[in-house]
Amino acid sequence: MRKRTNLLFVAGIMTFSSSAVLMAQHKVELLPFGDMDQWVDRQIKESGIIGGNTKNVYAIGPTAVIKGDKEYKNMGGSPWATSNVMAKVAGVTKTNTSVFPEKRGDGYCARLDTRMESVKVLGVVNITVLAAGSVFTGSVHEPIKGTKNPQKILQSGIPFTRHPVALQFDYKVKMSERENRIRATGFGKITEVSGKDYPCVVLLLQKRWEDAEGNVYAKRIGTMVNYFYHTADWKNNTTHEIMYGDISKRTEYKAHMMRLQVTENYTVNSKGESVPIREVAWGDAGEEPTHLFLQFTSSHGGAYIGSPGNSLWIDNVKLVY
Repeated sequence: MRKRTNLLFVAGIMTFSSSAVLMAQHKVELLPFGDMDQWVDRQIKESGIIGGNTKNVYAIGPTAVIKGDKEYKNMGGSPWATSNVMAKVAGVTKTNTSVFPEKRGDGYCARLDTRMESVKVLGVVNITVLAAGSVFTGSVHEPIKGTKNPQKILQSGIPFTRHPVALQFDYKVKMSERENRIRATGFGKITEVSGKDYPCVVLLLQKRWEDAEGNVYAKRIGTMVNYFYHTADWKNNTTHEIMYGDISKRTEYKAHMMRLQVTENYTVNSKGESVPIREVAWGDAGEEPTHLFLQFTSSHGGAYIGSPGNSLWIDNVKLVY
């Protein structure tokens, strides 16, 4: 019995040592501003006709305060954009904030909320939309001038040519109790959409190119998609494998891994036009990508669809090599 115990102890030590050696072979790199400790506080005064209140519209970037309704562009080399935006519709300045810095330990994390946002001015504008909290690599073209085709105002992804093996981050989840989602676009009635709403994270490595007409195409080189199905307290250093090449035959593959949510992604082409990124094929696992698109969102169903009350917290976003 003692010999067996010793063998088990030795086996345990060997397993631990193997894991330690394996981890030592990997390099973990924090994405720029991925510790979520630095934020830009944009203090924007909304139009007097809707109250004239000054709102805090947060961006992930070097610590700063910006006063006034200035169009925002990523600062300090930050790769992050958010769903926090300034809109100017029918001459009315309105803001939306669904991503917030929140104190965590000695620093901060990002809290992403799904919530309703309304602007009502009698005889001028009457809009109620569902806004999901979203943090992604890319940028937003401000000011927003309407609710039609919101993806077109986004620059989705950043230049990137490496092959990380995994994405690592801390997270916390609070799920809405709604069994079905709602769709609120600002036009027509608010309607119900079947199915529960899930926060999610999506990582796409793409090889993009542009034709003579300015159309942008892409092959998918790497994929990582994870939905959060349950309320959960903080989980630290969770590691999620990035799968390369054609993953459609892998046991982990699910249909929603082929495309980001249910909408097209846009980019700005060489002519300065906002155009959809048309994914046309799986790429080979060894091909070099040109762009990284990484998104965390409190609702998985695309623009204006979700369940108010969903929240996702994220912190310490890293790539593993």
